[in-house]
Parts: sequence; C-alpha cells; structure tokens
Amino acid sequence: QVISADLSAGIDRETLPVMGKHWSVDAVAKNVSTSLYGIVISLDESPVKENLLYAGTDDGLIRVTEDAGKNWTKVDKFPGVPQGTYVSDIFASRFDENVVFASFDNILRDDFNPYILKSTDKGKIWTSIAGNLPAKGTVHTIQQDFVNPDLLFVGTEFGFFFSNDGGKAWVQLKSGMPVISVRDIAIQKRESDIVIATFGRGIYVLDNYSPLRSANKKLLDQEASIFPVKDALMYIQTDTRYGEGSTFYKAPNPDFGAIITYSLKEVPETLKAKRKKKEAELFKTGDPIHQPNELELKAEKNELLPFLTFTISDATGNVVRRLNVAPVAGIGRIVWDLRYQTNDPVKLTEKFDPLAAAGSGVLALPGKYKVAMAITAAGETKQLADPVEFTAVALNNTTFPADNRLAMVEFNRKGAAISGAIQGTQQYANGLNSRVQSIIQLLNGATQASPELLKKAIDVSKQLEDIQYAFNGKTPAASEEENPPAPVPLNIRLNKVAWISWGSTAEPTQTQQESYRILTEEFPPLYEKIKTIGEVDLPAIESALNAAGVNAIPGRLPVWIK
Repeated sequence: QVISADLSAGIDRETLPVMGKHWSVDAVAKNVSTSLYGIVISLDESPVKENLLYAGTDDGLIRVTEDAGKNWTKVDKFPGVPQGTYVSDIFASRFDENVVFASFDNILRDDFNPYILKSTDKGKIWTSIAGNLPAKGTVHTIQQDFVNPDLLFVGTEFGFFFSNDGGKAWVQLKSGMPVISVRDIAIQKRESDIVIATFGRGIYVLDNYSPLRSANKKLLDQEASIFPVKDALMYIQTDTRYGEGSTFYKAPNPDFGAIITYSLKEVPETLKAKRKKKEAELFKTGDPIHQPNELELKAEKNELLPFLTFTISDATGNVVRRLNVAPVAGIGRIVWDLRYQTNDPVKLTEKFDPLAAAGSGVLALPGKYKVAMAITAAGETKQLADPVEFTAVALNNTTFPADNRLAMVEFNRKGAAISGAIQGTQQYANGLNSRVQSIIQLLNGATQASPELLKKAIDVSKQLEDIQYAFNGKTPAASEEENPPAPVPLNIRLNKVAWISWGSTAEPTQTQQESYRILTEEFPPLYEKIKTIGEVDLPAIESALNAAGVNAIPGRLPVWIK
C-alpha cells in the first residue's frame, strides 16, 4: 500500500552543476553507474508511538507523518547543515515519542564535518549534538541504548563513537577496531552486544557493552572501580568444526566465563618511569641530568612491575581463584573461566612472573560469587574497589546432567586434589632420580668413597625406577595393551578421573569412581616410599659423600675445608 507521494525535493538531476559546470548528454559516464537522485535514504518508525514515521532523503529533506502516511510535513532547514545535504540516518527515540535523531552526510561536496542533530518536538526544531566529534568525521549512522536514553552510538567515516550524556561528549571505541568507515549499527538486546558494519572491513561485535551505561566522568575520576558483572553462563566448550578444512569460516566466539570490566585512573610509576620523567623535565629546562649509578640501574632492572589482582570468592567467602593482569589506565577487561584454581605443580621458567597464569582446575559450582580488585606496586598491596557480586548460571544444554551437581563438583575436586598430589610426587621423584644419577656417576670414578656407597645409590635408583613404572607403566611399540596384561599404571587411572571430569558435567561414571578408589589405595604406599627415599635414604648417602670428601653433588652445598 502506497503511503506517500514523492517525498524528495523533486529536483531534476540534469539541472545540477557538476564540478561547477553543466554537462552535455554525451559527457563521459554522465548517466552510467550513477545513483538515482531524489530518493528516501533513511526511514524509521517510532517504537513508542504507532504511525509516527520519519523519512530522510538524499536531497536534504526530512518528512514526518503521525498518521501512517496520510499527511506528511516537510523540514528542509537544519542549523549548521548546508542546504540539500544527504540525510544519512534517522533514529526515533526508544523512550520518548517527541525525540528523534538525524545525521547528515555532505561528503560528496568535500565537506567531512560531523552533522548529528536532535529534535525534542518530532522534528520541528533541531539542535546539534555533535559535541567534540572530530571535525573530519562524517556521521553515517546512529543508535540509542535500550536502557539508558543518554547512551548514544554513532558510526563515522573514521571510527565508532559513544556518548553517555546525550551527545555532549563523545569517546572513540578503539580496542581491536580499525579507523574505518562505520555504516550501520545494530544492538542485540538479550546479551547487550553491539554490532557494527564497516565499509570494507567486515562486521565487528562488542560483547556486553552495558558498562558504558555507567562509565561517566565521576566514576572514571575515581581511583578504580568494577562495573556490574553480567550473569556468567556455565557450559562445556567444544569445537565441532574439526575436519571441515580451510573452506569453513568461523569468527571468534565471545570470551567464555565471567567477564569483569573495570576502570583504573592511573598506573603507579616504576623507578625507571620516575627517572625518565624527571630527566625529561631537566632536559626541557637545560639543567644537568643526574646519571644513575650501577646500583640504581640494577634496582630499576630488578624492580617488580605493578600488577592488578582480581580475587574471586564464593558465597561463603572462600577464595576460589586469583587472576593477575598488568595495569593499564582506562577501562579494561579480565575473564574468569569459571574454574577453580588448579592443583597441578607450579612450572617456573627462570624467575617469578606475577602475570604468569596459575592454571585452571575443574569447573566451579554454579551460584553467587564476588570479585574484588587490588594493586601491588613497590612491594605494597592495596585494595582498590569494593567487591561486586555476580552469578554463575549453569546452561541447561547437557544430555545427561548430574542429578546432584554439588556431589559431582565435590568428586571432581577430590579427583583434582589427588591429581595434583600424584603429579607433584612424580615431579619430586624425578628430582630425586636426577640427584641419585649424579651421585652414581660421581661414585663411578671417586677414589674416596667405598663400593658399598655405590651399591646403596644403585639400589635407590632401582627403587625409583620401580616407582616410575607404577606411575607410568610401559607402552609397547604397537599397542597400549600387553600380553600378558600388566598392572594398570596410576596415571592411566588418573586420566579416567581427572581428564574426563574436565570436560563433563554428568554424574561420575562407575569407572571414574572405581579408578578413584584404587588410586586412594595404591598411591599412599608409593608416596611413603618416595618420602623415605627423599628424607632418609638419599640424605644419608649424600652425608656419607660429604664425610668422604666427595663434594661435587648437584643441588647440595659442598663442605668447604679451609
């Protein structure tokens, strides 16, 4: 059903000068690949007032109807906007039937100014809300948040901006976003995600933009703060794209877990940063610059850099995870993957690194959690923000969900605990084996020690070899099966308990429970044997070596006879 006549200005394109001249019909490409002129470019209906429609044309008009097209009014003059400027977008307010926004694009006249206007009387009177938008940034599209009426988004020729004060001040969103023409914006309400379409660079998604609703100047002027945390959905991540080759395109998923958004006003200065700042001031004034000595430079090099710590606690106040991140001034994000701290042994490289991930354990229990924020700088730790509560919610998407989730998580945590104990014990046994092999090699050519000492060391080596076999077994070349069958190694049973639990929210299987029971029976005797070797047998051999004057033992301080 046609609801209007021609809503454009009705200008004959042939009468318009191009490059300051009027051209013949024979001019090159005059009417080839040339857009139509005098058409409606943008159209929007008020979501709060039925039959209230706005139409914007490419020849500079905005038409308004309040009766679904029976009667249209024309607006052709806008403050600060050149006559006949292309109306790139119209957006009727989600909250107030009287409010409407419009943007204008005058780029074809070499005018890149950002024209964005607001009307509070259904388009009769307009005022600019371009605020501090860059002077060379044509506005192509507008959106308004569905919760905060003052939170606006605009796509410009050179980037994407937001304002949470109705357009008085605009901030560019840059993280991972190229400086490119943004032509359209859409909001996904359920997740508070914002999606933008660019000219030539594809689609970009900002997951959960809700913190922008409260990111005002007063909040950002605080030392630090944690924004409200959205409910975190708990599920087992999987990838079903295996085997489909390179022809299947898949964009990255949103981060899994509790996404914690925070603000930090400033980062504490390091010793080096303070020195450089002072040097810059002295250089500017021409004054002498202090030359740091070796001790001062060494202190700068060895200084522990500042880091933020986010502490996750459950409803009873028990700390379940700590996450460290380098501090950056402004708004940042960190993600808790909804898993407890790992029980695995620490893997240290060369020196302490506060930002090294401690590792994830089993999936946590659904429920209420709190996150607190602290900063460590110059050896001192300071709490920055009050704890913020959030909820971890189990996504109901499993085929065989556990009837008793609490019991399942407790079993998984017991499995993780014995896994950490077994791995740590093996790591300790490996260290003992390295020590005893060094001793055997040393005794092979030593003249001071007795043959009995060598025999004791070899006996300890054989005990450790038997212990390692109990942990790992022996894998034949062709199969994991042996003929005749060999005892099942502890690590094979451990895999049934720990690794299956990692990727499942179902009830523990009978095999898992039986494997755990056997582990609790077979591991303690091995643990005691290793403890005896490490605390009694091996120290006795090393003491005998020291007494005999054989001192070069890795990992042991030699006896120095002055």
